[in-house]
Amino acid sequence: MSAVIADGNRAVTSSPTTAPAIRLEGVTKVFGRGGDAVVALDGLDLTVDVGSFVCLVGASGCGKSTLLNIVAGLDAPTSGLVEIDGDRPTLIFQEAALFPWLTTAENVELALRLRGVPSRQRRETVADLLDLVHLSGFAGKRPHELSGGMRQRVALARALAQEARILLLDEPFGALDAITRDLLHEELERIWRDAGLTILFVTHNVREAVRLGQRVVLLSSRPGRAVAEFPVVIGGERRIESPEVSALAITIGQQLSEQVRRHAST
Repeated sequence: MSAVIADGNRAVTSSPTTAPAIRLEGVTKVFGRGGDAVVALDGLDLTVDVGSFVCLVGASGCGKSTLLNIVAGLDAPTSGLVEIDGDRPTLIFQEAALFPWLTTAENVELALRLRGVPSRQRRETVADLLDLVHLSGFAGKRPHELSGGMRQRVALARALAQEARILLLDEPFGALDAITRDLLHEELERIWRDAGLTILFVTHNVREAVRLGQRVVLLSSRPGRAVAEFPVVIGGERRIESPEVSALAITIGQQLSEQVRRHAST
């Protein structure tokens, strides 16, 4: 069943057999009024197919996080249509936002409690999810006893405990060291494929976008619009340091730099 988030004049429900996971049409978001108004997004169009992995890149302040908040239902567009196929997506931030007084298992189990899942089933599901994110041996640890990468894995397991089919990730690896980030790239790619998820991933790191995404969408500097799309067609195992990733990242980076220069001159 399709869930639709939209302004009151443009709500549309499409067939769940043909609908993309996410569809944005003419989405505009304005903060403030009058002379103090700031246009964060302006007529943005974007489609994300079911089961795909799409990365958004753009300069700071281009509206990437605003877009994710709107798709997640945490904010409403000033105008335009946002259509979600299925339940509301789950948003994962740069900070894992775990409850510090709960263990790893309890943080994941909380999402199941809120869904009314019976106790025995909760225990089994938590064990399965921690195994999926390779944290089975850390069920009794509290967040301060985990590394940054481990905390992000817990956040991912908690998102999956909500039966999320669509994940929205807002620079989730931005604060991690390069080695941990690379390991989590592999983990996220594996979980995406194994669980059949749809992922919309925001990052300022162009190489990361090319490493992970099937498609990279470039947003203009404020106001944010989708100004270019790049399919990522790289055969074999994809690494962030591979020549193919580097070549496409350079192409995207050049266009990103042009957007930044254009914004600075206006």
